[in-house]
Amino acid sequence: MFVVVWEYEVRPGSEAAFSALYGADGDWVALFREHAGYLGTELLRDAGADNRFVTIDRWRSQAAYEAFLATAKARYAQIDARGDALTTAERRIGWYSGT
Repeated sequence: MFVVVWEYEVRPGSEAAFSALYGADGDWVALFREHAGYLGTELLRDAGADNRFVTIDRWRSQAAYEAFLATAKARYAQIDARGDALTTAERRIGWYSGT
């Protein structure tokens, strides 16, 4: 398994829109589901800071994730721009492979 973890600081008042975009029924997950090797996403909200979130995207392999990135560039950029409007900071925490 291959996991990509992102951290976000969400603009005050944009938490619900962010959760809708990044959550289980959001546009990111809909895009991911179109690609082979996608296993699932978790959206977690920081218990101590209402505007800080983490996403954990699971893929069958790093190759599956990289194939997704290569083939979904246009839609990825569109959804990413919508997410940028809702956040003040975004940081990829890391890429991890399971053992």
